[in-house]
Amino acid sequence: MTGSAKRVLICDAIAADAVERMRAGGLAVDERIGMTGDELLAVIPEYDAVVVRSATKIEARHLAAGERLKVVVRGGVGVDNIDVAAAEAEGVRVLNTPAASSVSVAELALGLMFALARQIPRADASMKGGAWDKKSFAKGMELEGKTLGILGVGRIGRALARRASGIGMVVIGADPALGTTGAIDGLTLLPAADVFARADVISLHLPKPPGAPPVIGAAEIAKMKPGVLLVNCARGGVVDEEALHHGLQSGRVGGAALDVFEIEPPKNPELFGHPRVVATPHIGASTLEAQARVGLEVAEILLAEI
Repeated sequence: MTGSAKRVLICDAIAADAVERMRAGGLAVDERIGMTGDELLAVIPEYDAVVVRSATKIEARHLAAGERLKVVVRGGVGVDNIDVAAAEAEGVRVLNTPAASSVSVAELALGLMFALARQIPRADASMKGGAWDKKSFAKGMELEGKTLGILGVGRIGRALARRASGIGMVVIGADPALGTTGAIDGLTLLPAADVFARADVISLHLPKPPGAPPVIGAAEIAKMKPGVLLVNCARGGVVDEEALHHGLQSGRVGGAALDVFEIEPPKNPELFGHPRVVATPHIGASTLEAQARVGLEVAEILLAEI
């Protein structure tokens, strides 16, 4: 490694093979996982590129301090933990890996739908608590023949649509970028209001721009079918958590599966501990396959960009 090698700072863990790929390509890579915002601020002037996942936030102050910084790469779908406007003002490119984890997130969403429909986590906990309580779990729901509404028909939404169609669900969806008519990947496009009215299960795959209000609040929940199942593997803050809790308490929402929260780790046990909520700790992209794809895509981006 020469003294002129471009320097890369990895703030959130990525696959070891990807780190080795960067080093083999001539990049000087430092892994400093779990830094505070102030610690990042102190070291970022030394680097040409920064790699983050979902844990590290890249703020305007970091971008202003990055004297050598050319690119920030987010290993994952969104870039909501990066101040993109500040990056543009500083001439720093912001890139991500939108395709690498699509399958993993779509499969988690489908798994959470089954978990809700058949109360699998509660039945498992009951068994492990020593009970044989068949009566409490006698009213499960089949997904075949039910209508799935997908809000946000991008890569993940389409991957979920293909899988849900394969188990016999009727799949509809809404996405303002695609219009309100036509079909794609077995999914019929409709206005959002029609999706709310018709769907037995709604799965969210929407971005959450910084400062934007929740997409799903009390007004939207009021338009949904009574007993609807709601799945969020997108972004925390897409759903108004207080409104969701109220919907669960009133019975308007039959159950919710949440992989993401407005604040992580979440601080509202009344929601994530609710008996009709299945909660997971932001594991949508946490498969061996997705981690490998994300890491290698990050490596190839950096080798091409700096």
